Amino acid sequence: MGKFVITTRTNGEFQFNLKAGNGQVILTSQGYASKPNCMNGVESVRKNSQDDARFDRKVSSNGKPYFNLTATNGQIIGNSEMYESEAARENGIKSVKTNAPDATIDNQTAAK
Repeated sequence: MGKFVITTRTNGEFQFNLKAGNGQVILTSQGYASKPNCMNGVESVRKNSQDDARFDRKVSSNGKPYFNLTATNGQIIGNSEMYESEAARENGIKSVKTNAPDATIDNQTAAK
């Protein structure tokens, strides 16, 4: 089962990583000014990850495939790592779709 790991960045912002059952990070969020906003981001991933149209498939300047998960307003909720192939990127998207809805939350911040 996947989990959302919530941490604090060195600049004080909150972020989450969605990890697959094997512990691999499959999606990383932007920085959030507050923990409640970060938690809203988690809920947005849960909801939007089930709509394939929310996955924006991209190729970086060095030719590596990756994806962004977007909300209905077009804002990026999270982004993936760089993949070696388009097939690997599709497996990453499938993993987000599978893990996000029921992922537990691992709060590693001082804020509750």
